[in-house]
Amino acid sequence: MPNLNFSPRDVARELARRYSTMTHDELDILEGILVPMRYAKGDMILAEGEVCKNIYWIVKGLVRQFYFKNGKELTEYMATENTICMCIESLFKEEPTHLQIMAIEPTIVYMLPKADLEAVAMKSVNIQILYRKILEESLILSQKHADMLRFESAQDRYQKLVKHNPQLVLRAPLVYIASYLQMTPETLSRVRNAVIM
Repeated sequence: MPNLNFSPRDVARELARRYSTMTHDELDILEGILVPMRYAKGDMILAEGEVCKNIYWIVKGLVRQFYFKNGKELTEYMATENTICMCIESLFKEEPTHLQIMAIEPTIVYMLPKADLEAVAMKSVNIQILYRKILEESLILSQKHADMLRFESAQDRYQKLVKHNPQLVLRAPLVYIASYLQMTPETLSRVRNAVIM
């Protein structure tokens, strides 16, 4: 296992703190299924056409989920430390994904393999709760993003991103931020200037 400065126990504790109270035995079980991975900037974590078999917990770095439409890359989601990332449809249907996940910075993740997580969840109510809450969080984030794009102005979208995820604004390339907010880089530049003034 690579030396990651974040032990599987640390990650298991953080997941339990965030999603579900656990006994020491349950922490041991959760720790036992965590798989650490390290990615360089630009590495693909999940490529188009692959089946998503893991939930990814980001302990260090920045990732982007994106897809191609009419020859253009469109950013669907971005995530920083202490955040979950997955391609949920591919994960559950066990079908190839159109979405891709790429490391924008050098990134360390711990994978929760779906098959292993489901197996241990059958034996532990608290791990079942953790699994359910992770999925709930993912669906709620997707809904919030969709509603933001449907109902809010470009300036409101940018201000909401600054308020709720300032690390993305500071660290992600502007072209990805613009795509995530469904605006052109020129519009994003105008919006940022208006907010700063």
